Parts: sequence; structure tokens; C-alpha cells
Amino acid sequence: MRTTRLEAFSDGVIAILITIMVLELKTPEGRDWAALASLGTKLSAYVLSFVLIGIYWSNHHHMLQMTERVNGAILWMNLHLLFWLSLIPFGTAWLGDSNLAPVPVATYGAFLMFSGIAYYILEATIVRSQGAHSRLRSAVGSDTKGIASVIMNAIAIGFAFVNPWISQAIYFGVALMWLVPDPRIERRLRRE
Repeated sequence: MRTTRLEAFSDGVIAILITIMVLELKTPEGRDWAALASLGTKLSAYVLSFVLIGIYWSNHHHMLQMTERVNGAILWMNLHLLFWLSLIPFGTAWLGDSNLAPVPVATYGAFLMFSGIAYYILEATIVRSQGAHSRLRSAVGSDTKGIASVIMNAIAIGFAFVNPWISQAIYFGVALMWLVPDPRIERRLRRE
């Protein structure tokens, strides 16, 4: 099976997730900058989540460009990734409503961590199905950045109970690491 249906389905799910998140943002009561500032935590959580989901979408797209065919295992692992990504709007809303309370901050981090693990599993499933010398395998190598992201999110979960602001800083740090589309795949696509 070719990747087009998988890409279209995933794009649709991700578009819905972003829509759900923006619908959670309510307009402030007042009409001045102070009213907007009152949404600081909610707006910050939304921006972070939008960027992270956008990063997943972009890297997912690049990964599928390197995928020649799709099998049942890839379909299920893609659904596994979409499941964890679908929890991010809930985590975003709870994080924003709680004003960075420890349990919502840790829960949000768990959703990010499990999304990272699911992405790594999907990548490994694609590599396994395409063979040891697949285009994707040669482009991503050992995926140190992906593993580091999962570890950083796990550390941030622990910090949520010490200082939630440190957790937020780590979540933003992970997003900054991935803000530019994966250059390994970009380089491989340019060579081809």
C-alpha cells in the first residue's frame, strides 16, 4: 500500500487537534492588555502545543516521504502516535486552566513523552518493514535527538512536582530542538 491514504488521514486528525485546541481559547472579559494578559498561561500552553503538534506534523510528513510502502504494522503504529497526539488538547486545556499546577503539568509532559515514544516506535516499524538499508534508516541513523526528547520530557515530569516552571522550560526546550524540520531527512531528500 502507498503512503497517500495514511498521510491524508493523519493530516486530517492533526488538523482537528489544532482546531480543538483553538476552540478551548475563550476571549478575555475585558478590552485591554490586562485582560489579554489574564490568559497568559492558557495562551502560552496553546502556543507550545500548537508548535509541538506542528513539529510532529512536519516530521511525520518528512518521514512518510522516505517511506516506500505501508503495511498493517505501520498503520497501527501510526494510530498509536495519533492516539497520544489526540490527548495533547486535553493536556493543554488542563494545563492552562490549572495555572501550572503540578499534576496537570506532569500529565501534559506524559502526553508529550508518550507521543515521542510512539513516534520513535512508528519510525522503527517503518525502518524494520523497509529493511536495514532503507532510505529512512540511512537518513535518521540512531535518532539521538528523538531519544533525547523523550528523556527530557520524562525529566520534566519529575520537575513538575518540584517547580512546574522548570518543566515548562524543558517542554519549550524540546520544541526549540525540533523547530527546524529534521535536517537529516531534508539532506537525504535533496540528494535524491
